[in-house]
Amino acid sequence: MADPRYIVLFGACLTQFTVIGMLFSFGLFLPSFEAELGWSRTFLSSCTALAFFIMGVLAMPGGRLSDALGPRIVLAVTGTLYGFGFMLMGQVSAQWQLLVIFGTLIGKRIGTMGGVSYMEFVVPGLIMMAIITNTYANVVGSFFGAKFNNSIEELLVSPTPTYVIVLGYVAGGVSRGILVSIIVTSVALFFTKLDIYNWFVVISVVALTSVAFSLCGLINAVFANTFDDVNIVPTFILTPLTYLGGVFYTLDLLPDFWSGVSQINPLVYVVNAFRYGVLGVSDVDITVSFAMLIGLTVVAFAYAMHLLGTGTRLRT
Repeated sequence: MADPRYIVLFGACLTQFTVIGMLFSFGLFLPSFEAELGWSRTFLSSCTALAFFIMGVLAMPGGRLSDALGPRIVLAVTGTLYGFGFMLMGQVSAQWQLLVIFGTLIGKRIGTMGGVSYMEFVVPGLIMMAIITNTYANVVGSFFGAKFNNSIEELLVSPTPTYVIVLGYVAGGVSRGILVSIIVTSVALFFTKLDIYNWFVVISVVALTSVAFSLCGLINAVFANTFDDVNIVPTFILTPLTYLGGVFYTLDLLPDFWSGVSQINPLVYVVNAFRYGVLGVSDVDITVSFAMLIGLTVVAFAYAMHLLGTGTRLRT
């Protein structure tokens, strides 16, 4: 008889592959929607940010419901609603229906973008998104776990220098981020060809981004009091900024006002710097991107050193 744990693992993987696959395959149907219903690409592609925004907003109450009612009930209800939503999409005949059922904000077209094919355009952003989320999540989770178990106090009172502790957690986050980025890149190569435009820029951006967001994750963990606090920044700040950071669209497609607003988003500079290294195209000045990344890394490292050196919110 099969181990029940492997059955649960298989079911979870199958669910993730199905749900995420259905969600991210929406772009494949844009030409059909456009031809059948006569809607513009601007409107059609604007239906995914709404979906991700709603996902982010409902993530926290969903977690609390899972704790209160159990994951089986929550997954059964949400899975049913998810499937029902896709059934409703087959009956869509008006724009408001698509917005209600699906939702989001991407770009005007998926033929070419930024002078390259859409697949080539989007892959660097997806790789950088994987690096940002995984480096941050690795450090914030591991450090808060040590803090929650009070084992971090033993490390702080040991002769281990503060910079070694910081660099140790950062190294873990960087390793995970790079490993996941290699996996994402390997999968992407099945669908498109990537000819690196500037290796120095690629390596520099990956290194700076990995270190910077690992440090930010550590700082988040220092101030977190509960596991909910660990998820607030990734859910309500990083995820929206990432999806609105030019991963799926170029800023040239936006009206002047929203293009200017987007340039306030720091992840626009991160994504575009990496895209420049891979493809040689960017919506922003690369020197500004490097200045921002270096500044963020230096400030985050100094602040992390200060927090651990003084034991702020760590010693009881």
